[in-house]
Amino acid sequence: MTQFSVLDLVPVREGGTVSEAMAASANLARKAEEVGCKRFWVAEHHAMEGIAGGATSVVLAHIGNATNNIRIGSGGIMLPNHTPFQIAEQFGTLDALFPGRIDLGLGRAPGAGPELQRALRKNLHQASEYFPQDVLELRALLTGDVDLPITATPGLGAKIELWMLGSSLFGASLAAKLGRPYAFAAHFAPDHLDAALALYRRDFQPSEALDRPHVMVAMNVFAADTDEEARTLASSQQQSFVALRTGSPGKLPPPIKNYTDSLPAPSRAMLDHLGQAAAVGTPGQVREQIDAFVKRTRADEIILCGATFDPDARLRSLEMTVEACRSVTV
Repeated sequence: MTQFSVLDLVPVREGGTVSEAMAASANLARKAEEVGCKRFWVAEHHAMEGIAGGATSVVLAHIGNATNNIRIGSGGIMLPNHTPFQIAEQFGTLDALFPGRIDLGLGRAPGAGPELQRALRKNLHQASEYFPQDVLELRALLTGDVDLPITATPGLGAKIELWMLGSSLFGASLAAKLGRPYAFAAHFAPDHLDAALALYRRDFQPSEALDRPHVMVAMNVFAADTDEEARTLASSQQQSFVALRTGSPGKLPPPIKNYTDSLPAPSRAMLDHLGQAAAVGTPGQVREQIDAFVKRTRADEIILCGATFDPDARLRSLEMTVEACRSVTV
């Protein structure tokens, strides 16, 4: 049976505050735990007024204190933004606070312009070239499998589940080589999905952490009582996607009924393209779409994305989705 998890960007809505966004994310994590989701992940983004998950490890401590058993982690930490030692300390601390519950998903893309590079005091594009070496150093800091001249405390000995993230063949290849579980960001970059999963499964090398390939794929999912209501809920995130792609990102906007009808052809085509990794509609419709996606990808897990302007609508959407999909299998 396919397992379900939740990816959250800690969205800040128009007219709302960061504090409200943090509270909404904690409520969503509690709901995810209640309905039986396996993980709750937070994504690292910076300098975006509509996304409040930049200090990812701090947000995860907040989520951990709001929940009891669900695994919590990063989806992901963009390692070029940091040093391996810093991340070992941060996630070692999380493991000490919430033993046996911590995932560390790592991504390579810096996703930053020159302003952020200056703010972080990093050459992020150069740093991304060292991503494989940094992953190995981070693993060594956590496991002690390589002698290093410094010890991370907290960090060394932490029981953390280390994931590789990606939206291209690079991450799939590295995950396979290291014998780690792999999560593909199809919710915003579906182009290389099938090729990446095929490469990962073909080249996977068993490790002490994992004896066979394990795949999680991200989907945008919006469920409601009616198809029209679900499509209206989805329009807030669609507006955010369009704003981001056209260079004018902002806070999460209120939904607009029949939003896509008013869009120019390029924006509509972009959203249609992203729709191949989306499920929108009634619980029955969402189940059919997720079932078809699972059959296509043979994913072991689906991680559910999809911000709504009304946080309660996302709670209801998650509840409907998980209940409808309990029998979805690979």
